[in-house]
Amino acid sequence: MFPQRLDSPLAFGIARTMMDGFDRHYRLFRSASADAKQRFEAADWRGQQRALRERIAFYDLRVTEAVAALEREHAAGAQPMDVWQQAKLHYIGLLVNHRQPELAETFFNSVTTKILHRTHFHNDFIFVRPAASTEFLEDDAPGAEPVYRAYYPTAGTLQATLVRMLHNFRLALPFEDVERDAHDVAAAMEARMAGLTLRANFQIQVLSSLFYRNKGAYVVGKLLNGFFELPFALPILHLHDARPGPLAVDTVLFGEEGLQMLFSFARAYFLVDMEVPSATVQFLRSLMPRKPRAELYNALGLAKQGKTLFYREFLHHLRHSSDRFRIAPGIKGMVMLVFDLPSFPYVFKLIKDRFPAPKETTREQVKAKYLLVKQHDRVGRMAETMEYSEVAFPRDRFDDALIAEIQAHAPSQLEISDRDGDGRVEVIIKHLYIERRMVPLNLYLQEQFDAGLEHPAVRERLDRSVLEYGNAIKDLVAANIFPGDMLWKNFGVTRHGKVVFYDYDEIEYVTDCRFRRVPAPRNEEDETSGEVWYPVGPRDVFPETFGPFLLGHPAVREAFLRHHADLLDTAFWQQHKERIAAGHVYDVFPYGQEARFSVVRASGAR
Repeated sequence: MFPQRLDSPLAFGIARTMMDGFDRHYRLFRSASADAKQRFEAADWRGQQRALRERIAFYDLRVTEAVAALEREHAAGAQPMDVWQQAKLHYIGLLVNHRQPELAETFFNSVTTKILHRTHFHNDFIFVRPAASTEFLEDDAPGAEPVYRAYYPTAGTLQATLVRMLHNFRLALPFEDVERDAHDVAAAMEARMAGLTLRANFQIQVLSSLFYRNKGAYVVGKLLNGFFELPFALPILHLHDARPGPLAVDTVLFGEEGLQMLFSFARAYFLVDMEVPSATVQFLRSLMPRKPRAELYNALGLAKQGKTLFYREFLHHLRHSSDRFRIAPGIKGMVMLVFDLPSFPYVFKLIKDRFPAPKETTREQVKAKYLLVKQHDRVGRMAETMEYSEVAFPRDRFDDALIAEIQAHAPSQLEISDRDGDGRVEVIIKHLYIERRMVPLNLYLQEQFDAGLEHPAVRERLDRSVLEYGNAIKDLVAANIFPGDMLWKNFGVTRHGKVVFYDYDEIEYVTDCRFRRVPAPRNEEDETSGEVWYPVGPRDVFPETFGPFLLGHPAVREAFLRHHADLLDTAFWQQHKERIAAGHVYDVFPYGQEARFSVVRASGAR
């Protein structure tokens, strides 16, 4: 029960110190994001990647600082619960007119649970539900940038309007030919609006900040004409990789599907300058209404807020469903134990206590691999993972077989108890990763085999999935990632048909691997031996040996060799390793080569 009065000066001091800690965090977060513009203009790609990695660590650092300040200045951990209840109410008062109230609430939760040693999510002294509304929240300070700008082209002025729009982003580098680029974008937009009459509300709305990731800067917006709405994004790139500028609009991505690929859960976070992140998310939701708000906050680099929203949505789903958690379908892994809830589109992964041979790793090493992926460019090929600790589930929602599986393979991660003393028995998992559910690629391929490869549509699906599998590996290589275990079961198929890697315990940097050819046999005994007779180091990789493990089915082998025979060639891997080691930064864009304006112009299609 909350206090009837606010009479503790100490409580206000705790709230004020907490808010100062959050404001410092967001000031530094926003500065790192805003500086992406200068790094893009300087073509400082390594700097852009470094800033993204460093920004991920900001939140935990600021939480640690706030905890230390509260203990030092207010002996916060020794204060009675009445003081903490009042501190929360004072904090709510400080959220009035705040520009990031939802983030500040999450920060309060993070700091409070560190001090009060919360065991799992439920707690009277945190924001289980939001207390401050973010509806219609804008930065109304004098001279502040609006969240989005609106442009009103009239008949025949669309190209000129687009030129003005591009110039309004005030990039320091010139475009090679901004009129040409605007003409190409305008032609693509007009083709999408063919047959429509221009209405009185015809306009272009674009977010005021560019979205920076790797070597690209993206304009994100939508066309409105009567009831017609069309989301779009414009990637702006440097024409020369080795030096800054000039710039060009590379293509235009249209519709919710195009934007979904740009904001995919398998891609790295954006660097975006936002005073009011909830307003940016609200605009993005108008472009991608099926995209969960949690994933949008994640895409903007606000992963802690994404986790908070995800968990609230998860609890809401539990209250409105009745199915039970089960062991996830597919081949069981040696390192991770995976379970799911059939009605919920995510999987839950925990690290086993023991790993059978030939696995030689530790829990801490596996956690380090997952952190590496979080900090790395995922190039649309590595699933986003959300990491949680002390997660409570209702015991009656768990299959007994799943409980037995956890007790057998990860007993250190399991507690079953009535911690709150209210008669509700809970399953508490000490450490957990949560990922988007995909169809394991080995199961997807088996579905095609079962459907009958004599059917052209089935054969096409198999061919496309094998093509996507090889493309996924090549995209990972471009990002300096060697997946380690490349078996089909470690890749999944998304609802868009994209193949994504999700098993991280054996990944290495390509530059840390030694790609070797299998030595010629020394004698007949070597040649007929079923054992490896040559020395193999811990990071030695023999690409020509991939075939026997991956290409057992004749149809798969034929498709793989037709599309990706180079993956079995040691030279392919060595060349990429050498180029990355020499400083080259690849970028893997969320659209195909055929969509680029330069390719379209060269083909004479327009």
